Amino acid sequence: MKRFHVHTHVEDLQASIAFYSKLFAAEPARVEADYAKWMLDDPRLNFAISTRGSRPGIDHLGFQTDSQAELAELKTRAESADLALQEAGETTCCYARSDKHWIIDPQGIAWEHFHTLDGIPVFSETPADADAPSACCPPRAPRGQPVAIAVTCGPSCC
Repeated sequence: MKRFHVHTHVEDLQASIAFYSKLFAAEPARVEADYAKWMLDDPRLNFAISTRGSRPGIDHLGFQTDSQAELAELKTRAESADLALQEAGETTCCYARSDKHWIIDPQGIAWEHFHTLDGIPVFSETPADADAPSACCPPRAPRGQPVAIAVTCGPSCC
């Protein structure tokens, strides 16, 4: 079963944790100095907030899968819809090790499809190739421009 995912950037993490904890009637499943995540069952939602963005607001949407088979199904569905797909493979991001890929909808909204493999103690690990782009960050496309997926972000990423 898939879980809907929303990642939002916030300016004040503690105020946002207090707000969303009341809104969801639940405490976060994970809290770090720059990040918090709720894993809700009703509705089935992975809602994450962080202070890592350049401005407050929704960073990306997505689906978290319970299995590699579900992830493969989402990839096949995206490819059959002729969506530009960025294969990230196994990567680290948001205090987790995941297998993932990214797609961008016609409006330029990034969607992350991922299967979480394990938790990690840091937001993201540095790739062995320091010049390689981070698969942690959603690809960006200018509004109204054709989508050419290239992961481009800096230290303030998701």
